[in-house]
Formats: sequence, structure tokens, C-alpha cells
Amino acid sequence: MRVAAVQCTASDDRSRNLAGAGELVEAAAGSGAELVVLPELFALYGDAATLRAGAEPLDGPTTRWAAALAARLGIWLVAGSFVEAVGPGRNRNTSVLVGPDGTVGARYRKIHLFDVDVPGAMTRESDAVTPGEAIVSTSLSLDDGGLLPIGLTICYDLRFPELFRVLALAGALVIVVPSAFAAATGAPHWEILLRARAIENQVFVIAADQVGTLSSSFAAHGHSMIVDPWGTVLAELPDGVGHIVADLDLAGQQEIRSLLPSWVHRRPGAYEGLDGTGSP
Repeated sequence: MRVAAVQCTASDDRSRNLAGAGELVEAAAGSGAELVVLPELFALYGDAATLRAGAEPLDGPTTRWAAALAARLGIWLVAGSFVEAVGPGRNRNTSVLVGPDGTVGARYRKIHLFDVDVPGAMTRESDAVTPGEAIVSTSLSLDDGGLLPIGLTICYDLRFPELFRVLALAGALVIVVPSAFAAATGAPHWEILLRARAIENQVFVIAADQVGTLSSSFAAHGHSMIVDPWGTVLAELPDGVGHIVADLDLAGQQEIRSLLPSWVHRRPGAYEGLDGTGSP
């Protein structure tokens, strides 16, 4: 299966962002991609006040745009994320997976919020959204009639290996990571974390990142990547707006799992204390 990750630089102009993203998705589909992943907050970016003001319902303009585009191109599309209005004063950072028929196949609301004081990345995501609660995986229908299990995450989730392990245990062979990863932490952490999540779970990881200056106080790292279960970087876009594609060798993935059967070697009974209540 050929997949793609789109890299863009969003602003506070939703119409312009969607038009630009649409061109990039079309280019990716033109490269043969059957699954295309967009970055986090690709449709609208700004400070907390801008994001709150721009919150939209699940069936709002971003999802309708994604559904129409996916149906026209006949692709699976991960609409990175947008701020979803879920109730009075309650917003979520939400990603949707849309199928080739234009229907929403899955919705994921970001569980881990980026509230940090790292120099160059001082951010309080919780000023704009509240965290989701549910871990989400689903399956894509393949041309040969088979199914491809896929797990959904967003950006800061990358730092929480428990989430990726649960998705892998649920059967995910591919995990997507739409992101607006901070440039300040991207250089030392981004590639290492992506490759680690791929290696330890023996999954493909598709990470679509924003790039460049997104606001006066925040710059995104870029370096969108597609990583295979051995930790090999299949494709990367270090800088600039564009897309990358790679072919997923699903048979090779099963061979890796057979040759290095870390799944068989797991000892869940020895892992007490992961909830923070046990003793090391």
C-alpha cells in the first residue's frame, strides 16, 4: 500500500489553509497514495483565543471538505486535526479518518495536551481544548479485499509509549501521527521518538508535521517522516511545504515480527505499577 504524509504551514485563515492543503493532498494522490495524512491543526492555527473562536462541530467545514476531497480522489484521508466544538466551553483537538466514499470512518480526540514551559516552546494547549479520553483504532479496506488495522494519535501523544502499545496490542499495523511538533524540541526528539515507537511496536508510523513559523511565539519542526517496523526511515521531508510517499511492505512487517518475536517475549504479569500505583 502506498501512503503519504503532507507537510504544510497553517495560518489563521481557514479558507486559505484548506485550499493549500487540498493542492498537497491532490499531489499526493497523484503520486499513487491510497492513504494521505495531514498535520495537526492544518485547517486553522493561532493562539488559544483564535482556536477557541474557530472551533467547529464534527460535521463542520473541515470534515465536509475532507469528505468531499477523499471521495473525489478515491483515497483514505486522515484530516490531521482541527478544534472541535463539543459543548459550551468545551473543545477538543480532533482528527478524523475519511474513507474513499466520503464517510467518516473514525474520530480521535487528542488525549495528551501539550502544556510545557520549554524555552522556545512555551505552550498551554489546555487553554484552547480539553483532553479526549478514548483510544481509537480502526481498519482500512484494501483493494484485495483485506483490512489494514490503523491507530490514531496526535503530536504530543508521541511521548507516551503506553498509547502506542495499546494501539499495537489492539492490532494496529500502522499508526498515524498528525503533528505540529515544536522546532525547539524537534531536533533532539522527533526522529528518535518516531523510530522508537515504530521499532518497539513493530508498526509503520506515518508522521505528518507542520513546518516553519506558525505564530510569533511558535515554530514547527517539519521533517515529516514515514518509518517502517525495523525503524528505517522510508521517506522524509526536512523542510518546506510538500508531501512524501512510501510503499508499506506488509509481508515484510510480518517477517520482522517472526524473526524478532518481541511480542511473544512480553511478560505482562511483570509490568505491575504502570498506572503509577504500584512499587518499582
